[in-house]
Amino acid sequence: MNNKIGQLLDKIHLPRWVRIISGVFLTLFLLIILSYVLLAWYINTHKAEVQAKLLKELNGGLAGSLTVANMEPAFLTGFPNVSLRLEKVVLRDNLYKEHKHTLLSAKELDVAVNVVSFLRGAINIKRISISNASIDMFTTTSGYSNTAIFKKKKDKTQGDDEEGTFPELRNISLNNVTLAIDNRQSNKLYKFTVYDLDGHVHYTLSGWEADATLSALAHSMAFNTQRGSFIKNKTLEGKFDLEYNSGEGYIYVKPNNLEIGGDDFTIGAKLQAGGDTAKFTIDISNESILWSNASHLLSPNISEKLDMFNLSQPIKVSCKLDGDFNAEGDPFIFVQAEINDNELKTPGGLISNCSFRGVFTNNYVNGKGLSDANSAIKLYNFKGIYNDLPVNMNKAFIVNLDKPMAVGDFSSQFEMTKLKSVVDEDLLSFKSGTADVKVNFKADIVDFTITKPYIKGMINIKNSNFTYVPRKMNFNDVSVNLNFTSDDLTISKIAMKTGKSTITMEGSIKNFMNLYYTDPQKIVLNWNVYSPQLNVGEFMQFLGSRENTKAAIRKTGKKGNVTKEMNEFFEKTNVDIHLTVDKLYYKKFLATSVKANVLMMDKGIVLKDAGLKHAGGSLIMKGNMVQKNSKLNQYNLQADINNVDVTKFFHAFNNFGMESLKSENLKGIVSSKVNVTGNITSNGALVPKSMNGNVSFGLKKGRLLNFDPIRKVGKFAFPFRDMNTIEFYNLKGNFDIAGEKVIIHPMQINSSVLNMDVEGVYSFGRGTQIYVDVPLRNPKNDKEITDKEELAKRRNRGIVVHLTAQDDEDGKVGVKLGGKKEK
Repeated sequence: MNNKIGQLLDKIHLPRWVRIISGVFLTLFLLIILSYVLLAWYINTHKAEVQAKLLKELNGGLAGSLTVANMEPAFLTGFPNVSLRLEKVVLRDNLYKEHKHTLLSAKELDVAVNVVSFLRGAINIKRISISNASIDMFTTTSGYSNTAIFKKKKDKTQGDDEEGTFPELRNISLNNVTLAIDNRQSNKLYKFTVYDLDGHVHYTLSGWEADATLSALAHSMAFNTQRGSFIKNKTLEGKFDLEYNSGEGYIYVKPNNLEIGGDDFTIGAKLQAGGDTAKFTIDISNESILWSNASHLLSPNISEKLDMFNLSQPIKVSCKLDGDFNAEGDPFIFVQAEINDNELKTPGGLISNCSFRGVFTNNYVNGKGLSDANSAIKLYNFKGIYNDLPVNMNKAFIVNLDKPMAVGDFSSQFEMTKLKSVVDEDLLSFKSGTADVKVNFKADIVDFTITKPYIKGMINIKNSNFTYVPRKMNFNDVSVNLNFTSDDLTISKIAMKTGKSTITMEGSIKNFMNLYYTDPQKIVLNWNVYSPQLNVGEFMQFLGSRENTKAAIRKTGKKGNVTKEMNEFFEKTNVDIHLTVDKLYYKKFLATSVKANVLMMDKGIVLKDAGLKHAGGSLIMKGNMVQKNSKLNQYNLQADINNVDVTKFFHAFNNFGMESLKSENLKGIVSSKVNVTGNITSNGALVPKSMNGNVSFGLKKGRLLNFDPIRKVGKFAFPFRDMNTIEFYNLKGNFDIAGEKVIIHPMQINSSVLNMDVEGVYSFGRGTQIYVDVPLRNPKNDKEITDKEELAKRRNRGIVVHLTAQDDEDGKVGVKLGGKKEK
């Protein structure tokens, strides 16, 4: 054969030395081919013997069984080693019948053995390739694992040469292999479909080094099956460089690029090998990834919270996992993210120009376990724009993801006009002013929307002009300092102006933050109010229905809008006002030195201990007013009136609705006790003929001027006496008021013109019937008598005329002879 090869090379006309070397290599190649042919012949003719040797090698040290249905040579697959293809390979541990989990079931398993060893009659496995297989590493609830098959058997009846050892692999490849690590004791499940894995191992004095390329799909990476899986249904593509040190017992995965679900990550790890524990530390980082993509790599118990937020631009993120594959419960999770000039979408609204450093950890408080209850989302140096308002938070934490709660600080400076984005202009319309907010907050979270916040800090408002639209009330030059303590709200240094009023105020609300959200109708604002000049008419809008309220509330669907809560606060808060006013105006009424306690509630007003000076005298009042409907209010008033100029008093109260007796008809100093109820309109006008109650009075130095009913009586009975001006001496009376009628209790009138005894009913409409007994004796005849008993005797001497003043069909009052009939 060599001569033929030489002759062939001579014909090619190559240099002699080239022909010699080529001939040697060609000869060696042919020898190798011949050897492989002989090996193929040998394996085919000694298949049972070779298969037995191979199974002995593979079964060496196994606490279980490895079975093979068939074996065929596959030389080219493992060239230059000898490759054997095993079909229908099944690997099971000794307790398979109890747990029913097969460790390995492969349609094909290629084994590459060393040729030299094989020719010596030994099998030295260099490579294993597994295709179309499933690997199920199962651990029972009691802690037994079917991987115990790899623990070397101890059988003293056999020598060491009979036992064999599990092969020291140099190369391994997987193709279309499903790998599951199911630990029922620790509630962990790791499951992957490995499309392709090609690994190479290099053994060293201290252990080994390896590299591998991977293409796979992660079905489950659940450190806790109750929480769900990390990287669920995500593809994995990349390369690994590994190193094992037998002295340390750890496998080190050097940082390298791995594509997870289409995003490139740098991943490094430290994995414990051998022993009862399987501790690990995994470091993952990505320089540019979308928030939603990063969230969906985490377990559902985390991602479902993070998915309530979103960032429009990619972020820089890193994650550290530290735990034990065999231990029960979650690993330690620590995620960091850097966000710059991004747009943050939250359940409460959109935050633009957003920058912050974010952290997630499931170990918020050391020693309290790794769980949702001990998890926290931390935001540092948060800045952004929310509904046109600048937002700054040095720290903001969301803790306890089972029952989320937010804590942190908040500061902002803005123009009051920008509040229209969070407070509808149908409720409050801001025209000018600035606000400075610096508070710490603590709040419950429902669906990751902040609710019921408790705040502590200051809110300062300066030079604000605004309108409270439902009441059409304008406020100008308003400055406010709000001081929130842990429980209470203190309001100080409020100064404001309305059209004709100047007011300064301060006050406090006990248990404010709690009641604001849970029971606003129980809020009581203790309010100290001072005004050098107050026009009550500007605040009468509080008596009527609120306009545009429904329109204001209707807009509250906008995220971040607090209109509904503020609207309820304004309308339901009880205000206990301690009022001091130098001058108080209401239409024709003028009072000075006003002091009063006023309680304003959702449905009305209570007046307590009010005192004032009016018309040269004083008034002490108390009462209440309740809103009956949108246009009408019902009042109750008790008043003590002392030494008041009766003319000014009647003028101030518009003659109390009487049409015939007016302020210009009266002179004198009046004192009275009033206990009445009635109606008042939403504009503050007394409703005629609605009053009910009792009025008693005393009139000193009184005069009745040009009062038609009396003049008519005088014209009929005393045509020669001057009835235009009548002077009274300590006139006293008692009236019951019932709507349009005034019931006059028996009353003596002693005047300069005549004396009368009066009783009956005076009506503002129809039904007047007043009985008048008039002694004809002229009072001037007795003006020199000072003895009261003697005057009383003389008063009714002579003729007494009995008269009746009664209205006719036209409503005009006429006088006729005849008095009250005795029953």
